[in-house]
Amino acid sequence: MAVPKKKTSKSCKRKRKAVWKRKAAYEADKALSLGKSVLTGRSKGFYYPSDEDEEEEED
Repeated sequence: MAVPKKKTSKSCKRKRKAVWKRKAAYEADKALSLGKSVLTGRSKGFYYPSDEDEEEEED
């Protein structure tokens, strides 16, 4: 026979939500940092084809 689950307390819900939001903020910071490094040309772990490379391939 099915038994209802126990109700989750407010503190548990808030903790879970805070962790989820913290992860999202961390990923957003990483993405912004990667974008800045790509634009400055100092990125080493990310390949980004520039317009110059595309023009050379067409010739």
